[in-house]
Parts: sequence; C-alpha cells; structure tokens
Amino acid sequence: MTSPKISIITIVYNNVRDIEHTILSVINQTYTNIEYIIIDGASTDGTLDIIHKYRGSIDVLVSEKDSGIYDAMNKGLTRATGDYVLFLNSGDELYDNNTIQTIVDKGNGADIIYGETKLVDEGRNIVGDRRHKAPNHFDWKSFQYGMNVCHQAIYVKRDIAEPYDLQYKLSADVDWVIRAAKNAKTTQNVNCYVARYLVGGMSQKRHKQSLKERYAIFEKHYGTVQNWINHGIIALRLIKHRLVHGKTRE
Repeated sequence: MTSPKISIITIVYNNVRDIEHTILSVINQTYTNIEYIIIDGASTDGTLDIIHKYRGSIDVLVSEKDSGIYDAMNKGLTRATGDYVLFLNSGDELYDNNTIQTIVDKGNGADIIYGETKLVDEGRNIVGDRRHKAPNHFDWKSFQYGMNVCHQAIYVKRDIAEPYDLQYKLSADVDWVIRAAKNAKTTQNVNCYVARYLVGGMSQKRHKQSLKERYAIFEKHYGTVQNWINHGIIALRLIKHRLVHGKTRE
C-alpha cells in the first residue's frame, strides 16, 4: 500500500469547547487519503454547530444517542472503510499537520503502527510526556506493565480490528488494543510524536473503576498469577517514578 486510506474516528458528546481543535487537526493534514468519521451522541450544547461548520470535510457524520463511548466507537468502526483505523476523540489532536504522512512513510505497512504522545492541558499547552514510553517493539504482551502506547497514537489495520467489548465502561480500549495486537503479525514504532492527548477524560474522573477494569482485562489476557507479579512490578515502578518526579502521568 503506497497510499493507504486512513479512517480517523472522532467520538464526541457535548464538548463544544474542544471539538474544533480535533477537527482542525484532521482536516489540515497534508496527507489526503483520509476518511473522517464523527460519531456524536446527540449533543445539545452547540457541538453540532461547530461540526457543521466543517461538514464538507467530514465523510461520515452520525448524531444519535448511544449506550456509552465504546458503543459509539463501535458505530464508527462499523462505518470505516479505510485500510487503517485511528480513534481520535474530541479534545485530542494529531501532533502536527504532517502526522498522517509520517505514519504512512515510516509505518512500513505494518499491521499496527504507533508512536509517542504529548500531554496537553485545557489551554492546549504541552505539559509533558506520558509516564509510559512507547516500546521499540510492540506485541500483545507489551501492556502487561501498563498501557505504554496511547490509544490516540496507535493505528490498526481495519481487518484485524475487532469490536470493543461493551462489558467494559472505561477501559475497553486497553482490551481492544491487546486483542488487535494478538491478531497482528507486524508492528512498527515510527519513533516520533504522533498525538496530543488532552489530560482528563472520563477514565481519570472515575479512576478507581477504570483501574478495576484494567486489572480484570490484564487478568483475562495474562493470567491470575502473572497479573499479580506484573502489578507488583507496576507498583514498584510507580513508587520509583513518584520519588524521582513527584507526580505521575498516564
């Protein structure tokens, strides 16, 4: 594939403050073979007015009630026709206008292509990097010590991307990436920043529930005993990080 189609899916509900940043980061890409899909949960705060400003640059727009963020993501996945899919939710951005071109040029046609992420605050200021650095090599075991590739920085071939498991309300993306990695034959780190992630979100607001779900997901994929060992290592690494940096980032 010399010019693969990239399906970018944005999920949004009542986020008039941030949605335009996400849209502009997609439609201003220098790479042109992009399919842009927005799944809106029937917003009532003016979000749809912003979306309609750019309707000519949006390939698919759905605005209807859903059963949660992962139900909405499944709607987007069902409608995607690209070679790769990327989920870039409202408030998050592609790193710069050349990001998709970089993904295509450096991705080597791998089943999963990924890179690094910068964290930004509500004022769109960069506040730092994620605590977990993307690994040089990525496979389904790479998440056993934490989610070391941001969901907004991972491109998955559509034919290996299964639906999100709706039993998880906050961490289904972790399970989704692990399952995709199990299906992948090749992965490629492009070794550069590819996303800007807006700090916050539902999983951070409901942090305890999110952690419980992640624990259950890791146990399902890695086994009970290995999961205990892994979480012991995670705890030790977190303590070390706090001693060095004073606070943690996702």
